[in-house]
Amino acid sequence: MTITRFLMTPVLLGVAAAQAAAGQAVSPAPVPAGPFGPGLSMAIPSDLVDRAQDLYALARDLSESGTIDRATAAARAFAATAAGRFGGALPMAIASDPDDRADDLYERARDLIENGRFDRAIVEFDRVIALKSRLTDAAMFWKAYSLAKLGQRADALTAIADLTKQFPESKWLRDAKALEVEVRQASGQTVSPASQDDEELKLMALRGIMQSDPEQALPVLEKMLTGSNSPKVKDRALFVLSQSRSARARDIIAGVAKGNANPDLQLRAIRYLGLMGGADSRQVLVDVYRSSNDPAVKRAILRGYMQSGDRERLFGLAKSETDPSLRAEAVRQLGLMNARGELEQLYSSESSADVKKQILQAMFLGGDSDRLIELAKSEKDPELRKTAIRNLGLMKRAGTGDALVSIYNADSSVDVKKAVINALFIQTNATALVTLARAEKNLDLKKDIVSKLSTMKSKEAMDYLMELLK
Repeated sequence: MTITRFLMTPVLLGVAAAQAAAGQAVSPAPVPAGPFGPGLSMAIPSDLVDRAQDLYALARDLSESGTIDRATAAARAFAATAAGRFGGALPMAIASDPDDRADDLYERARDLIENGRFDRAIVEFDRVIALKSRLTDAAMFWKAYSLAKLGQRADALTAIADLTKQFPESKWLRDAKALEVEVRQASGQTVSPASQDDEELKLMALRGIMQSDPEQALPVLEKMLTGSNSPKVKDRALFVLSQSRSARARDIIAGVAKGNANPDLQLRAIRYLGLMGGADSRQVLVDVYRSSNDPAVKRAILRGYMQSGDRERLFGLAKSETDPSLRAEAVRQLGLMNARGELEQLYSSESSADVKKQILQAMFLGGDSDRLIELAKSEKDPELRKTAIRNLGLMKRAGTGDALVSIYNADSSVDVKKAVINALFIQTNATALVTLARAEKNLDLKKDIVSKLSTMKSKEAMDYLMELLK
């Protein structure tokens, strides 16, 4: 997701600020999974790593759901906090998780294909291939496809041969073989846009027959999906099918969702079934989830449950799924559905601190500030309590600022007070921070607050800083 990577740039820079800890003792933290993968080798305070991890997950979820302002603000706040703490940032390359990077590059390359920029797409696909991620075979196919579109047939055939040799069990082989036939048939001909024009004609015909005679169109569309048409035509054929409410159209999409196509098309079919809704579509998703061993397919189905409003199945999987990442995904989707009752039940019965942390993130995604305030005041686990406080900082709902000030005044823990300061800073709540600074007797905490205020463009902050200079 390119938008996620954009949102997280300030966070990456913020973590890089730790490299500038001149003369300060920084205890090394283990490199976590996620946006900061095995390629990252530097000493980072563990609390900064934890906050970066949280913000990365939140930015991803919010960007997917279309609510990005809070993630943007949080990322900027994190960067400012880290930079203020360590006195600036040094430029450096931070290697992210290969699968995350591959997702971003792959999506960008597919967009370039859609825009007819095949030469640029090849460059991006080569970068995906070099990462050796789960998308390597897909990138190899699309590289061959792009080479064929540019008329570089010998190179396209070489790319297809490499794909076949390296991934003999790949789900892209059927499309690759069809592409190979097409390339060999075109050998010896002059390069022309005829094939591109042919694709456009097919796409125009697809729209026309669906509008005039849907029943006649369905077998044609099914044949297009199973035949040797280009992936672009198949993708459009699947979309046209998704606009039909007929049982037959749903059955064809279900066949693709069960794996009778390339992986990209399968994930798209799962998404369409979620959007179509209905008991029959949801049952297909249930069957595919049970039979699949592919985490990407299962994640797509969990999102499909969210799109179709299937709280019951998401709730069940959030309780029973044994794969931690899939269980976290189910919890996350419940948050996007604003399933407050289900999340509260999960939190009350859960014993794993890691899962509880995911539930707190889901409560944030669902906007459940009331429950987060309760947990920020009552949770016994200090790390979970700080997570609840941090999430309140990401919410600018009425009452969250007052609740944070109340927690600060009622708690004697320095760590909790620092978490509140950071949360109010993320809210850009200068008024509350000035109030706390005026009353604070602990010099270190007061310095922390003043440090935050010095980076805020606020009249209240500037007026208070001027008072300190008198």
